Amino acid sequence: MREEKYEISGMHCAACSASVEKVTRRLPGVERSDVNLTTGLMDIVYDEQQATPEQICEKVRKAGFGIALHPDRAAQQPPAEARDAAADALRDQKNRLIGAAVFSVLLLYVSMGQMLPTPAPLPGLFSMETHPVNFAVLQLLLTVPVLFFGRGYLSSGFSALLHRVPNMDSLVAIGSSCSFLYSLAMTFLISDVPHHVHHLYYESAAIVLTLIMLGKFFESRSVQKTKGAITRLMALQPDTAVLADSGAEVSTSSLKKGDVILVKAGMKIAADGTVVRGSGSVNEAMLTGESLPVEKEAGSAVIGGSVAQDGVLYVEVTCTGEDSTLAQIIRFVEDAQGKKAPISRLADQVAGVFVPAVIGIALLSAVIWLLLGKDLAFALRIFTSVLVIACPCALGLATPTAIMVGTGLGASSGILIRSGEALEITHKVTAVVLDKTGTVTAGKPTVTELLPHGISSGELLRVAVTAESVSDHPLAKAIVEHGTGAGVQPSAQITEFENLSGRGLRAVLPDGGVLLAGTRRLLEENGVDAAPLLPDAERLAAQGQTPMFFARDGVLLGIISVADPIRPTSADAIRALREAGLKTVLLTGDSQAAARHIAAQAGIDQVIAEVLPADKAGVVERLQKSGEIVMMVGDGINDAPALVQADVGCAIGGGSDIAIESADLILMRGDLQDVPRAIRLSRLTIRNIKENLFWAFCYNTVGIPVAAGALYASAGILLTPMIAGAAMSLSSICVVSNALRLRTKKL
Repeated sequence: MREEKYEISGMHCAACSASVEKVTRRLPGVERSDVNLTTGLMDIVYDEQQATPEQICEKVRKAGFGIALHPDRAAQQPPAEARDAAADALRDQKNRLIGAAVFSVLLLYVSMGQMLPTPAPLPGLFSMETHPVNFAVLQLLLTVPVLFFGRGYLSSGFSALLHRVPNMDSLVAIGSSCSFLYSLAMTFLISDVPHHVHHLYYESAAIVLTLIMLGKFFESRSVQKTKGAITRLMALQPDTAVLADSGAEVSTSSLKKGDVILVKAGMKIAADGTVVRGSGSVNEAMLTGESLPVEKEAGSAVIGGSVAQDGVLYVEVTCTGEDSTLAQIIRFVEDAQGKKAPISRLADQVAGVFVPAVIGIALLSAVIWLLLGKDLAFALRIFTSVLVIACPCALGLATPTAIMVGTGLGASSGILIRSGEALEITHKVTAVVLDKTGTVTAGKPTVTELLPHGISSGELLRVAVTAESVSDHPLAKAIVEHGTGAGVQPSAQITEFENLSGRGLRAVLPDGGVLLAGTRRLLEENGVDAAPLLPDAERLAAQGQTPMFFARDGVLLGIISVADPIRPTSADAIRALREAGLKTVLLTGDSQAAARHIAAQAGIDQVIAEVLPADKAGVVERLQKSGEIVMMVGDGINDAPALVQADVGCAIGGGSDIAIESADLILMRGDLQDVPRAIRLSRLTIRNIKENLFWAFCYNTVGIPVAAGALYASAGILLTPMIAGAAMSLSSICVVSNALRLRTKKL
C-alpha cells in the first residue's frame, strides 16, 4: 500500500471535497481517500498493483478539479515566493471583489433607485418610463463585468454539473444564470411590451455573485489565520547560517552533517546539532512550549529554529532537511490538519447528497408556486433564493477549521497531535495509564542518602566513587556524578574489575585491597556481615529506593541509597487529571513497594507493578475490556506496544524514537502537566466542532424552507436572492470565526 498527498484546486465547498473523495474511492485498490476542504489536500492510500498516480489525477481532473502531487514542505524551508503564494491569491480575490462591488453598486443605483419614494436621478436617455430599452441595456452592461469578475464560480459550477458532481458553485451558477438569462430575454421583448421592464432581475444575478465573492473573501482570510501554526513553524527556519571556520554566510539548505556553525546572541540556530564550544541560553518556546530559556554548554543538544538569547555557541550540525526536529514537527502538524476526525463523517455524508437535493427542492418549490397561480417571475425568485441560500460550505468547514486551530494551538504549546481522530478520541478518555520511569519520575537515578558504618560520609563516598568509576551501570553513574559534584575523586586506580550480573561489582586496588559494591546478597556471598544496616536497607527499599552496600576487605563500610525521584510537576499533573474526572493507573516493572511509594507521592489511584515489558499491552487491553477508554503515557522502547494498544498513545518528549513513532500525541516538553492540557485541548476542540455543526445544520434547516416561501402565505415573508446570498456568506464566516475563538483559549 502506498500513501500520498495531493493538492486539489478549485474546491469551494464540502460538496466539492465529497466529489473528489467519491471519484477516487471508486478506483480499484484505493483503501482510503480523505479530502480536507480547508487545507486543500487529499490524503490517499492505494495498492500500487491496482492503481497509479496517473489514474488518480485523471479521475480528479475529469471531476472538474485541478490536482498536483503535494511537495514535502517539511523537508526544506520554502522560498519566499511560495510563502507569498497564499497572500497573492488572497490579493487577487480582493481585487476581483472590488471590481465586482463597484459595478454592483452602480447597478443597484440604476435598478432600485427608480423604486424609491423619491426616484434616484438618471439622465433622461436612461429613464425607465421614457426609455425602457436603454434602461434595460444599461443594467445589462453593468451586469456583464460582474459576471466576468465572478466567472470562476460560474465555470466551476457548470463544469461540476457536466461531470455530474454538482457543488456550491453549481447552485450559485444556476441561480445567477437563470436570473440573467430571464432578464436578457425580457430585454429583447421590452421594445414590443414595455411593461417587461418591471421584470428585470439583473441586480439579483450580479449582487448574489458579489455577495458570494465577499463571503468567500472573508472566509479565505479567516482560513489563512487557521493555518498560522504551519506558517509560524516554517518561519522559524533561518535562510542563512554562519560557518565557524571561515565566517562565511551560507544558505541553510547547503549545510551538511558535521559542519560547525557560529551562533551569536539574537541569532536563530540554523539546524539541529550539538554544542562543541561556548555557552549561553536558548529560547525553545516555539518548538517545545517551554517559556523559560534553556542553558546550553559543550555537549548540549540544540534544535534548529530555536533562538540564542545570550552567549556564543559553536554548534556541530547533526541533522538537516527532512530529518531535523523542526521539519518533523511541521510534517506532524500538517498531517494532523490534513486528516479527518470521525465526527466529520456525518457532514461528509450530508454534503455528498446536499447539492442535488437542494436543486430538487428549488425546482419543486418553483413548480408548486406556479401551480398555485404565481407568475414566472415569482417562481424564478423562489428558485434562485433556494439555490443561493443553501450552503454546504458551513458544513464542510465546521470540522477541519476547528481541527486546524486546535492542532495549531497544541503545537504552539508543545503538544503535537498526529491526527484529527486522535484529537477526537482524547476527549473521551476515562483512564490514564502512566509508565513510572521517565514519565512520572525523572528517569535519572540520583543519590538520596549516605549511611556510613564505622567511617565518615566523605570517606564512604570516596570509596564508592573509586569502585563505581569503572562501571557503566546507571546506578554507578549516579554515584560517580554525585561524588564529582561534591568534589570527590577516586582515591586509587582499579587494577582488576569484575561485573557480577544482578548483584554488583568486585574491584581490586593497587595495594591488593578488595572493594565490593552491590546488593546484600553480594556481601553475604563474600562473608561480609550486613546485619547492622539491614533495617535501614529495608526502610529504603520500602520507599522505592535502591540501597547499595559497600565493603572493603570483608568489612562493611555503609550504604549509599539511589532512587529515581518523582518529577517536580507530576503531583500537580495527576491532581489535574483527577479533577477532570479521570482514573490514573501506574504501570511499571518495578517492585510493588517502589511503585506504591511513587504512587503515594504523586496521588495516583491504582498501581499495577512487577509487569514485564511484553505484558504492558495486555494490561492496557484488560482495562479496555473493562470499559475504560485508555490513554497510555510512556517514553521507552518497552512502552511502544502499550502505546499502540491504547486508544490514545502519548509519548513524553525526549523518549525513545520507537515510543514517539508509536504514539498519537507527543509532549515536546517532557512535562506530565501537558497530559491534562492535551485532554482539555481535545475537549475544547470537539465542543467547538459540535457548535459549528449545530449552527451549520440549523442554518440550512431554517434557511431553505424560508427561501422556498414557507412563511409567505402566513406572514408574507419572502427572501430575495440578494438577502439569501448574504445569509449564505454569513453562515460560512460565522463557522470559521467560531473556530478561531479556540486560539484565545488557555490550556
